Amino acid sequence: MTTGYYQASQIAAHSSENDCWVIIHDKVYDVTNFLNDHPGGKKILLKNAGQDATKQFDAFHNAGVLEKYGALCIGVIGEAPKESGTAPAASDDPVDEDDELQFGEMIPFGDPSWYQQWGSPYYKESHRRLRRFMRAFVDTEIMPHVHEWDEAKQVPMSLFGKCAEHGILASIAGHGKLPTEYFDVEASTLFKGGAKAIVDPAEFDAFHSFIIGDELARCGSGGVLWGLCGGLGIGLPPIIVNGSEELKRRIVPDCLAGRKTICLAITEPQAGSDVANLTTVANESNDGYIINGEKKWITNGTFADFFTVACRTGGDGMGGVSLIVIERGMPGVSTRQMQCSGVWSSGTAYINFEDVLVPKTNLVGKENRGFKYIVENFNHERMGIVVQANRLARVCLEEAIKYGSKRKTFGVKLVNHPVLRNKLAHMSRQIEATHAWTENVIYQTMTMPEDLQMIKLGGPIALLKAQATQTLEYCAREASQIFGGLAYTRGGQGEKVERIYREVRAYAIPGGSEEIMLDLGMRQSIKVASMMYGAKL
Repeated sequence: MTTGYYQASQIAAHSSENDCWVIIHDKVYDVTNFLNDHPGGKKILLKNAGQDATKQFDAFHNAGVLEKYGALCIGVIGEAPKESGTAPAASDDPVDEDDELQFGEMIPFGDPSWYQQWGSPYYKESHRRLRRFMRAFVDTEIMPHVHEWDEAKQVPMSLFGKCAEHGILASIAGHGKLPTEYFDVEASTLFKGGAKAIVDPAEFDAFHSFIIGDELARCGSGGVLWGLCGGLGIGLPPIIVNGSEELKRRIVPDCLAGRKTICLAITEPQAGSDVANLTTVANESNDGYIINGEKKWITNGTFADFFTVACRTGGDGMGGVSLIVIERGMPGVSTRQMQCSGVWSSGTAYINFEDVLVPKTNLVGKENRGFKYIVENFNHERMGIVVQANRLARVCLEEAIKYGSKRKTFGVKLVNHPVLRNKLAHMSRQIEATHAWTENVIYQTMTMPEDLQMIKLGGPIALLKAQATQTLEYCAREASQIFGGLAYTRGGQGEKVERIYREVRAYAIPGGSEEIMLDLGMRQSIKVASMMYGAKL
């Protein structure tokens, strides 16, 4: 923690193994007790003891490492500020905190264009305030710990609590609307104070949700994103929209408060995208339903308290599917974490239901209407994947530009090699096109009648999902080429790119594989054009 002000000449006196200080980005770090823990060995630190080691640090580490070891910082280089007679008056108006049109590090295409003094019809002051809040939250509470959580294959419950405290969980679960009746709005950092809040709850819209998802994705980990948002974002909405009031009151508040977690259990070993032909069976009994079956690749299933389960209560096909909430404590429920290529900290699970007795009060909506509820949730799920995938693509681009601006080969910075600028250009154009389409679709969800959205937006959203995931795959590959061997090892400068490259398939397949999305997108769009607009086909 920063405590003092120093001149560079003072640091030179602290250059021994028993008293070792270094300067990094004008901050002074006492690394004496860290010498033996340094992954690269203590000799590297001792070689730079008492000196400015910024260049050497940047050659091997991400800036996020400094956040993780911030406790080692004891001061800064420079003069202590002179005390003034009066302190600046605090403002009660949150608008004053963030009224600028320029925000972020200004890396070309590293943020959406409206961060960089471009006009936009979609955003206003509350969106800019939320943007600032979310960036600070991710930078301090998530970014320094991502590698640690990923390696541990678990997101700590404390993160759920912090997100709940701010109102982030409620924002994720609400389909662009706040489920205000199920969480304490006035206790949430984002919403307390009404009109003077960071975001007035009455003003909350789908673009606020977009900003939250987009800024969270800056962490560069699908595992952390899915661990925090995956089950909540797709397992809870069907209950909020279709569940009985008793079921909602029993489940929703605990999930939005971060006390309990939930997942959506649809996919089976033999039925992935073919939801209509799932085989998990719920047989009616006097006491409720007896459920038997298996689910696979279930995000958050390893640690979820509730499972929103698609099961067969009727005949074959989509008309016989229901949604039923199964609780972890019910006898016959067992889960085991799957060993996947990526999204490690999301708790991807294989689940067994063996003669699980579930009360009928846990039925979501009406019996045999589950397929309808699942399909109604698909657009929301796929848009969540789009938002995350495109920001992860931006992370790859931003990391590549930053690294390419300091790394030299043959005496020339990487960004000055035309062949590498070509890669960056193709990454940028695809990201920006995807982002613009995403904003357009989000606007339609706010302005188009809900009964038309299922008909008119299903096809475009399916195509947009394929666009976003293919853009992510392209950017992850090209960023890996730019980083070279650094993107082949876990941790270090290429940490984010290496991890994202492993997670590409986790975005391309779940929520509907690219092949199915492309076919559905055109099939649905042709059908809508013919039936609604009289297209001459």
